[in-house]
Amino acid sequence: MNMTQTMTQHTSEPWPTMDHHDDPVIPELINRFGKSAVYLQPTRTGMPVVWVAREKIIDVLTFLKKMPSPYAMLFDLHGVDERQRTHRENLPEADFTVFYQLLSIDRNRDIMLKVALSEDSLELPTATQVFANANWYERETWEMFGITFKGHPNLRRILMPSTWQGNPLRKDYPARATEFDPFELTRQKEELEMEALTFKPEEWGMQRSSGNEDFMFLNLGPNHPSAHGAFRIVLQLDGEEIKDCVPDIGYHHRGAEKMAERQSWHSYIPYTDRIEYLGGCVNEMPYVLAVEKLAGIKVPERTEVIRVMLSELFRINSHLLYISTFIQDIGAMTPVFFAFTDRQKIYDVIEAITGFRMHPAWFRIGGVAHDLPKGWERLLEEFLAWMPKRLNEYVKAALHNSVLKGRSQGVAAYNAQEALDWGVTGAGLRATGIEFDVRKWRPYSGYENFDFEIPVGGGVSDCYNRVMLKVEEIRQSMNILRQCLKNMPSGPFKADHPLTTPPPKERALQHIETLITHFLQVSWGPVMPANESFQMIEATKGINSYYLTSDGNTVSYRTRVRTPSFAHLQQIPSVIRGSLVSDLVVYLGSIDFVMSDVDR
Repeated sequence: MNMTQTMTQHTSEPWPTMDHHDDPVIPELINRFGKSAVYLQPTRTGMPVVWVAREKIIDVLTFLKKMPSPYAMLFDLHGVDERQRTHRENLPEADFTVFYQLLSIDRNRDIMLKVALSEDSLELPTATQVFANANWYERETWEMFGITFKGHPNLRRILMPSTWQGNPLRKDYPARATEFDPFELTRQKEELEMEALTFKPEEWGMQRSSGNEDFMFLNLGPNHPSAHGAFRIVLQLDGEEIKDCVPDIGYHHRGAEKMAERQSWHSYIPYTDRIEYLGGCVNEMPYVLAVEKLAGIKVPERTEVIRVMLSELFRINSHLLYISTFIQDIGAMTPVFFAFTDRQKIYDVIEAITGFRMHPAWFRIGGVAHDLPKGWERLLEEFLAWMPKRLNEYVKAALHNSVLKGRSQGVAAYNAQEALDWGVTGAGLRATGIEFDVRKWRPYSGYENFDFEIPVGGGVSDCYNRVMLKVEEIRQSMNILRQCLKNMPSGPFKADHPLTTPPPKERALQHIETLITHFLQVSWGPVMPANESFQMIEATKGINSYYLTSDGNTVSYRTRVRTPSFAHLQQIPSVIRGSLVSDLVVYLGSIDFVMSDVDR
């Protein structure tokens, strides 16, 4: 297949389908590996999508990581079951596909590499020697699709119990509980499950003793207040010093990506709220933007500003809980109660606008659910008058406290290269001195029209730097909210497009054709053109993204949700080795994660 396939572009649409053959990295790949080794797929992902032969994938990954202005971060890695996909025109034959998405800070660009696999040869070499953080991604891909990564240091289940049978993201694996036999928990089965949970150090390359003394193995969680959710971490201890540890996730796994295959494009929106349950509308943003790329929808300016306003309210809300619980983990109780008072004022604004609090499910394909209510300005003004003074009190009373500083400064520190190696995004990355914020570097929903700063640390990300950056981010979010208040555009809150869901209510009440469309789009869902799209956003805890594959149907063929917390928890052992158990508690509090974001 010819690499320079003609670019498919519809100039009338705001999101053209492109193969990005003009991206500077493509000639570099051709010069190194030849034209025959590089095949470009036109998509609406906004990045080059390059099919690579299985035997070349490690060489290509190594080349991209070590080239000038490198693709230094493995942003995502996962798979697709292609066997039931009908719209695969001009693509390599494949029963399964594994994709690798790399991110370059220097270039501010991404590239996606794809490898085609046949059902009788589901095997790839591991990428863990090139990108250390490929470890968890390959484990998840193996358990969800049954694709083996040769040379992986410990290829075992990560989200599902070790006793689980089958590969849930395969197309022939049922999506509904009613398709399974009734569940029965016998005493024998319970004993087997409990035995499977027993930690065996040898399986993780750990020794039970040194030359002189035995190590102690301690379970922290999955039910422990410092674990911040249903999260278990097994510690190998020499006294109170952590020699090594194994994070154990999956207790909160709900199969969000599988659910997307049986929910319409419209009815999946409420699920996005619950991926990271503190983020609310922030989590709806990348999903609806990715769907709008598939549909070719450009929303009105008023919609963009409304979405930004709701996102920043939820960002402050999430940051307040993070800051106060971080302080609580170190030993101070009062700030948590203060924070819930402040968060209630935010929920008052959100509830007045959306009708809901934590999970509004309020963004829509092509707009928002309804227009802003009368009086929203007064509520937002009252909050913006209240919050700055309260934030200063958190800093003065707690965050400048010498005990808190002593417990957190220099603890669980890592530099910029280590952050990139482990896929760290958000405040954890910016604390190392890298000024990467998607709202500034890759603006979406009109963020380019707002004036705000990106808080950045001094070169080393430690527990204290991370929390202080979040304080400054709250101030910047309040600055954005003031601009929303002052410059809210007039006009419609939904796009005038046939795939906007649901259609405008006034039209549905007047025209029978629009009423029929409303019925079909809400019950069956809108039919999205066959294509692939991608959208990343600066979420509350780092970069959240949706990679969508449409097969020209009312449901998604494949929905990949990349969350920041999954990457951040994988980094824990490399950062905490040699520290004390008390340092681990501070470190966990400084990461800012919730397990629904990790497990999905």
